[in-house]
Amino acid sequence: MRQFLLFWVVLPLCVASLTGCGRDEYGDLGVVQGVVTLDGEPYSHAMIVFSPQGGERPSQGITDEAGNYELIYIRTTRGALLGDHKVRISTIPRMPEDGTANLRDRPKELIPPRFNKQTELIRTVQSGKNTFDFDLTTK
Repeated sequence: MRQFLLFWVVLPLCVASLTGCGRDEYGDLGVVQGVVTLDGEPYSHAMIVFSPQGGERPSQGITDEAGNYELIYIRTTRGALLGDHKVRISTIPRMPEDGTANLRDRPKELIPPRFNKQTELIRTVQSGKNTFDFDLTTK
């Protein structure tokens, strides 16, 4: 009887610790991914930053050659805090292969200010998986 009772007390605790109840050490996060295009073409080497409206830690990602991104909250933790976020997307300068970086050699920012410095983009991150695609235009 005692073993039976112990089993029914310990089992739920073990299951709860394995599932994490949708929360990790950093709080409630939603997984965020999507695609960034500029004038209809995938946009690679772009930095995408989701900044919570409450001023908490932002999440960020970098687009690959196909324009795909996934947000990282901190180190290896994927996702973004739940709630409304201002979204900023900007071009990342590419380091020359010889390793000689010069600020004057920075590429021209092709993404208009309304999508980065003066962003008009707001998205709401919810629990679970979130897909936010951004079809940007230079005009």
